Amino acid sequence: MPQTLRLTVAQAIIRYLQNQFIEIDGVETRICGGGFGIFGHGNVTCLGEALYTVQEDLPLYRGQNEQSMGFAAAGYAKYHLRRRFMFCTASAGPGTANLLTAAALAHANRLPLLMLCGDTFLTRLPDPVLQQLEHFGNPTLGVNDAFKAVVRYWDRITHPAQIIQSLPAALATMLDPADCGPAFLGLPQDVQGWAYDYPVEFFQKKYHRIRRVSPDAGEVADAAAALGSARRPMIIAGGGVQYSCAVAELTAFAEAHRIPVVESIAGRANMLATHELNIGPIGVTGSDSANTIAEQADVILSVGCRMQDFTTGSWTAFARDATLISLNAARHDAGKHMSLPVVGDAKLGLLALGQALGGYTAPDTWTAAAREERAKWDAYVAANVAPGNLPNSYAQAIGVVNDLCDTRDRVVAAAGGLPAEVTANWRTLDIGTVDVEFGFSCMGYEIAGGWGARIAQAEKEPDRDTIVFTGDGSYLLMNSDIYSSVLTDRKLIVLVLDNGGFAVINKLQNNTGNESFNNLIADCPTVPAPFAVDFEAHAASMGATAETVANPGELAEAFKRAKAGDKTHVIVMTVDAYEGWTAQGHAWWEVGTPEVSESAKVRAAHEAWEATRSKQRKGV
Repeated sequence: MPQTLRLTVAQAIIRYLQNQFIEIDGVETRICGGGFGIFGHGNVTCLGEALYTVQEDLPLYRGQNEQSMGFAAAGYAKYHLRRRFMFCTASAGPGTANLLTAAALAHANRLPLLMLCGDTFLTRLPDPVLQQLEHFGNPTLGVNDAFKAVVRYWDRITHPAQIIQSLPAALATMLDPADCGPAFLGLPQDVQGWAYDYPVEFFQKKYHRIRRVSPDAGEVADAAAALGSARRPMIIAGGGVQYSCAVAELTAFAEAHRIPVVESIAGRANMLATHELNIGPIGVTGSDSANTIAEQADVILSVGCRMQDFTTGSWTAFARDATLISLNAARHDAGKHMSLPVVGDAKLGLLALGQALGGYTAPDTWTAAAREERAKWDAYVAANVAPGNLPNSYAQAIGVVNDLCDTRDRVVAAAGGLPAEVTANWRTLDIGTVDVEFGFSCMGYEIAGGWGARIAQAEKEPDRDTIVFTGDGSYLLMNSDIYSSVLTDRKLIVLVLDNGGFAVINKLQNNTGNESFNNLIADCPTVPAPFAVDFEAHAASMGATAETVANPGELAEAFKRAKAGDKTHVIVMTVDAYEGWTAQGHAWWEVGTPEVSESAKVRAAHEAWEATRSKQRKGV
């Protein structure tokens, strides 16, 4: 008879995860690095019991907020280039609902995240239970169904045997280069504790590989023919270059064919800032250098990029007659805007395309012109980040940290004005060291994602630091993982740059002709007496070392102290809400502006905005 092992559903899930492995840099590594959890009645009795016995193999980090747990798991997976993931477990009802935003972030950024969440009782005998949403015409519908829109894989376990199929399917989704994203398993509270005789083979150690799909020879030939005829070619390097571990191949391809390279936001740190073919970041938050050559390029090779509007300038960044080639593991991305698709792995695709191109090289005059544009941009950035002639700014803080950090320190930023400022001004010191979350541009990711990144970083580079840039708005939204980082001895360096509210949206408000309203705290009509938060005292109350500095010079000294310290260090500096923004490098961005308004300024801004729409490629 086949051998079986009698386990509860919860125990079987955890034992399965415990035995899934992958090879990373020649080392056998468990794919699941552990998890983040907040226990409640929906997961503590059964899943909690199962996790208690595997604490060494699958460490469980106690979260402060389910949403921030998901952000931390995303930061962890991004550091590991999607080859490792963390699970999040939440109770039924509001605990699970809090993970929705994190699931959406992981979905938008194509990141693996496994959610093991409590659900209502399958038998319905105790219904309605605590925190249950009752849908009178559909008793199967609940909070967990809301996740169907924000995950790549969704299942509700209604029988213990189902996990034999569901768990491998969830794992395959999270490891697939094209379909990578979050997976959700709803675990009814009674089913979690039900026992079943599972085949022992289900729990045997299994090794996984990240699939590398070879591109079609015909697609490669078409792409090579287009690129080989280019007089002004350009490469857009996206985040998929790093996930494919194709940085070396990208660099070799660009060097062999003398093609200038620009980076998307997710693709920052694909090349060092000093590489002669790195022409800078492209798009709305990009550089004059990258955007200038993008306007002139006749053939554009996109590698591992989903061509988000901030990359394409809402599709105005390129000449209307430019040919687009898209090398991407995902068919959906490869065919956007009638690109010549090359569906396949970035590493294999670049090697195949390079072989098909033969000895082609871009004209020397084109490459030299691109390099000249980069030199101009470097000069602008050097002046932009230099303290002295402007009030305190994001750019100045970025410049201070850039000058003093270690080459392998990891930088994390997300929503607000900092993603643009980091993307434009940060000079890459080493490959894969920049995490600007702009797929979902989610406030609150900064500190939580930084904590998850630091957990991952400590596994491979314990002597390096994770540096978080956050504004006061994001800090106030989600700051409790400062406490988590201190509790777990996972040091962060957090820069809180206080501009008195949501200053970047105030800037957009003003740029579209609107008056400042409800963004800066000083401009909130419901606030009778505005005042600033004492972020230093607040961070210190969570166990961090904290200090407030008055200017970039003091920031530099504080940052040196933070580097020398052994626990989370929070540095607070006030920055100007109006002056000091990076003024150059921006491509056009489509936002909805009022066609009709009583304000002359709003009407004028609408007309000016729409006047530049003529460059927009309409799907072709």
